[in-house]
Amino acid sequence: MIAIFIGEGVTMEQKPITAIIVGAGHRAFVYSKLAKTNPEMLKIVGVADPNPIRRKKAMEEFGFSEDMCFENAEELAKHGKLADTVINGTMDEQHLETAVPLLNAGYDMLLEKPFAPNEDEMRQIVDCAKKNNSKVMICHVLRYTPFYYGIKERIVNGEIGDIINIQTTEHVSYHHLSTSYVRGKWANKDKCHTTMLLAKCCHDLDIMMWMMSETKPTQISSFGGKFQFKPENAPKGAGTICMKDCPLVDTCVYSTKRLYIDHPDRWAFYVWSALENIENPTIEDKIALMKSDNPYARCIYKCDNNVVDHQSVLVNFASGATGTHNMVGGSAEPRRDIHIIGTKGEIFGNFEESKFTVLKINPSPDAHNEECDVEEVDLKVTGDMVGAYGGHGGGDERLAADFVKFIRGEKPSLACTSIFDSVAGHLSVYLADESRENGGMPQEVKL
Repeated sequence: MIAIFIGEGVTMEQKPITAIIVGAGHRAFVYSKLAKTNPEMLKIVGVADPNPIRRKKAMEEFGFSEDMCFENAEELAKHGKLADTVINGTMDEQHLETAVPLLNAGYDMLLEKPFAPNEDEMRQIVDCAKKNNSKVMICHVLRYTPFYYGIKERIVNGEIGDIINIQTTEHVSYHHLSTSYVRGKWANKDKCHTTMLLAKCCHDLDIMMWMMSETKPTQISSFGGKFQFKPENAPKGAGTICMKDCPLVDTCVYSTKRLYIDHPDRWAFYVWSALENIENPTIEDKIALMKSDNPYARCIYKCDNNVVDHQSVLVNFASGATGTHNMVGGSAEPRRDIHIIGTKGEIFGNFEESKFTVLKINPSPDAHNEECDVEEVDLKVTGDMVGAYGGHGGGDERLAADFVKFIRGEKPSLACTSIFDSVAGHLSVYLADESRENGGMPQEVKL
């Protein structure tokens, strides 16, 4: 059983919400885990996915019959409403084609972020949800972590007054950057239809908009580019397939041998997806894959990546407040920081450490350095629940639990990410990329 801090618990008398997985990939299974840990809340009753291996996996995992397996969202929609909701974990560019027919069929939906790759598709999905009076929640899981939830509570309680400035940063580790945004699924915008800022930092821009929910963004400006992984930066003598023709395979930081063979469990759900037809792939199977033309086998400097690896965003708010977000890829470790300055004090902290500090203005002689009161908040979240190292700091399952409350019509938590609550953050990302592509030209926000 999960510990849910997001409101009153559910009673055992309530029937579980039924859900069908659409897009049976890693993220959909993460949210569906609630059906295992809290079966009184959620029951998975079907799957829609073109891959028969994944359909079989879902059927075996959750115990439903083969007649509840469908090849795609369109086929599922033709059968009418067979469950209360769908958990839509399809790729970003597939959200419009999967969400619209299912919303029109009467389903409510948990929809993976980013919920659309561009503004036009975002507004089509929002309009469809509005037309059908659908309950749609977006998977902005960071809202549900003890870290960000705790900070939001302090702001709502007025502890630091009116916000003057908010600063957020995300350092994307060298391993994550190289795996996902150079070699992997989100490396080429022409193929994935998603920028790195959208794929990686729609979380962070959503957090900024959530913390600033008493006001709205009015202008966005942004700069960024591709700094590291270009052919001209390849070490002298570098090959094209690390484990096949590169003499630097044992020394290069980004060698596939060092990243994926020496540590075969890192990002395994991405790197070894080509072996999912093998029940228990051996290390020999993995080595063979890393000597093939598989995308993850390539020299990091000789890929087809065209997304940025660093970007800075500046936001102007209607209240007069300002915000900044800095995404930096290739750092030694993953790191998210936040610093919020208000008229009565400030809050700053580190997500991975699950700690934040509250400073309150106090000019009395007994104040810290005779300037402020200092409160150190240690949420004591450890192990697999910490930051980037497990379940988004505990947010994944808490989000799934809040989704059940949302669908039941119960009062959702302070963190609830209804699709309408997610528009400002997504729009800010789209406009930031538009600004970046136009030399930093400020873009007007029209919500």
